[in-house]
Amino acid sequence: MMKSVILAASVLLFSAHALADECDKATTQTDMNICADSQLKAADKKLNETYTIVMKRLPEEHKGLLKSAQQKWIALRDADCEFVASGTEGGSVQPMIRLQCNTAKTEERTAWLESLLNCDEGDLSCPVPRAP
Repeated sequence: MMKSVILAASVLLFSAHALADECDKATTQTDMNICADSQLKAADKKLNETYTIVMKRLPEEHKGLLKSAQQKWIALRDADCEFVASGTEGGSVQPMIRLQCNTAKTEERTAWLESLLNCDEGDLSCPVPRAP
């Protein structure tokens, strides 16, 4: 479990650094919003790829549970990020704040799903079988 937390933290730190590197040349709020949007799209693509790999490895009886959990996680992520961005309601920075929040949470979720692909043998809290 600690390995998962460390992995998630390192992904978040790296992604924040990558976002800063990519967006440091943006000079307008519109450019920064566009940059934040492209970061979310990249994070979402990685999440979907990882989710697909996990689903392929899961026994049939667990797939519905993960699908349900993922749908609920998306709703929670979106609600959390709406809350985070609410302090900038109506401002031009609000979309960027919301997008950056969504990106960070998406990268965190991806790291967690990836950790399920590398569980220690005998880890009863991990429903994903090891790769053959």
